[in-house]
Amino acid sequence: MKLSTREMTLFALLGALMYVSKVIMEMLPNIHLLGVFVVAFTLVYRKKALYPIYIYVFLNGFFSGFSVWWIPYLYIWTILWGMVMLLPKNMPKKVRPIVYMLVCSAHGFLFGTLYAPIQIVLFGFNLKAVAAWIIAGLPWDCIHGISNFFCGMLIVPIVSVLSRAEHYVER
Repeated sequence: MKLSTREMTLFALLGALMYVSKVIMEMLPNIHLLGVFVVAFTLVYRKKALYPIYIYVFLNGFFSGFSVWWIPYLYIWTILWGMVMLLPKNMPKKVRPIVYMLVCSAHGFLFGTLYAPIQIVLFGFNLKAVAAWIIAGLPWDCIHGISNFFCGMLIVPIVSVLSRAEHYVER
């Protein structure tokens, strides 16, 4: 996946946009546009969407500290990317927005569960401790999932803007 100078610049800006959007929305717990951006970037850039995603992950660690909380970020966003990559490309146009919103929402609802394996590896949690940890985080995962669903309404407009920009640049 060789990148052009334009793509390197674009992906750096998109990764920075992800980070800045997270910082701006930090006052609202578990409400952010990160899932929206991951889905939209994946729909437009496919495999190359991993570049802005991991730029965001790096920026998050750089500014907030490369600590234990950061380690799951190395795989959590890739799971959402993978879910989107598995979606059929030829879905009916009317179905796409709701599917994208549901995938984004599912990732939010599952965030604590996806985060849990690191608890086993780093802290030696047994399955009972992991289950308790997941259950304790359910209220936050519910906020995350519901907000991801509603924020997911932005996916199609973002995809439209990015696709038009890409089409314009290709001319």
